[in-house]
Amino acid sequence: MDSLSSLFTQVIADSGLQDLLQRLPAWLALDERQLIFVLATPVFIGVFVWEYLKIRHDHSLVDTRESVRNFMLGAGYQTTELLFAGLIAFPVHALAYQHRLFDIPLTLTSALALWLLTDLCFYWMHRSSHRVRWFWAAHVTHHSSERMNFSTAMRQNATNIFNGGWLFYVPLSLLGFNPVWIGVCYALSLVYQFFIHTTVVGKLHPVIEYLFNTPNHHRVHHARNPGYIDTNYGGVFIIFDRLFGTFTSERADQPIEYGITRPVYSNSLLVNWLHEYRDIARDMRQPGPLGQRLQHLWRPPEWERPEHKD
Repeated sequence: MDSLSSLFTQVIADSGLQDLLQRLPAWLALDERQLIFVLATPVFIGVFVWEYLKIRHDHSLVDTRESVRNFMLGAGYQTTELLFAGLIAFPVHALAYQHRLFDIPLTLTSALALWLLTDLCFYWMHRSSHRVRWFWAAHVTHHSSERMNFSTAMRQNATNIFNGGWLFYVPLSLLGFNPVWIGVCYALSLVYQFFIHTTVVGKLHPVIEYLFNTPNHHRVHHARNPGYIDTNYGGVFIIFDRLFGTFTSERADQPIEYGITRPVYSNSLLVNWLHEYRDIARDMRQPGPLGQRLQHLWRPPEWERPEHKD
C-alpha cells in the first residue's frame, strides 16, 4: 500500500497540479476526469432544458420520463467512476507511468499531441465497444434509446469502470504522458461529445464536418439501419474514421432509425445496465466446447456459434 501511495504522490507531483489535487482525498483527486464531468453536469442539464423546450412537442425526439431516466443512468455511471476509478484504473496507469519510455513535459506541443492521441485511443476503444461483446455489454446502454437528444449523452453504464475500456489509454502513460493529463483530455473529450447528441443542429461548415465529429456524423453512429451500424466511432475528430475506413454519411434515401437491433424496453436502471451481461451468460451456458463458449466474450455481439454435426 505504501508503494501505491508513493506512486499516486509522484504522479500528482509530476502533473503540476499538486496544490489543487492534494486538497482532495487521494483516490478522488486521481479521477480528475470524472470531477470535470461532474462539474459540467449543471451545464449539461441547462443545455438539455433549452433543447427540450424546442422539441418537447415531438414525442419521437424526446420523452420526459426517458430523459429523467437517462440522467439517472448517467448519475450511476458517475458514481461508480468516482468511487472506483482511482482504485482500479489509476494504479495501472501509475505503474505504467513509473516505467515510462520517455519523460514528456507538458508544453503546448505535447498537449496538442496528447489531445490527438487520446482521441485515437478513444477511437479504438469505441470501435472495440461495438465489435467485442464484453465491451459492448457496457456500451449498449448508451445506444439503446430510440431517441436522440442531449439526455441520450448521459445514458451511460455504471459498469464501465469494471469493464476495462480504460485499458486502451494505458499506452499513453507508458509512453510518458502524465496520467492526470490523460484524464483531463479524456474528460474534455466527453464534454465535447455531449454536445453532438442532438437533432436541433444540422450540418455545419464542410471543413468542420470533414475534420470533427459533429451532430450530423454522430446521429449516423446512433442509427440501427444496416448501412449505418458500426460507423463514425470518433470522439472529437472524425479523421480516424476516414483513415481507417469506418466513416459514412447520412443518405437521403435512408432516414435514421435510432436504437439497437435487439431492443430492451425497461424502466429499470439495473436491467438497462446489466441485460447484455445476462445474455452473454445465457449464451455461454449453452452446451458446447469450452473454447466456443468463451468466444462469446470477445466475438462481435451478433456472433453465433457454428452448428456442430455429430
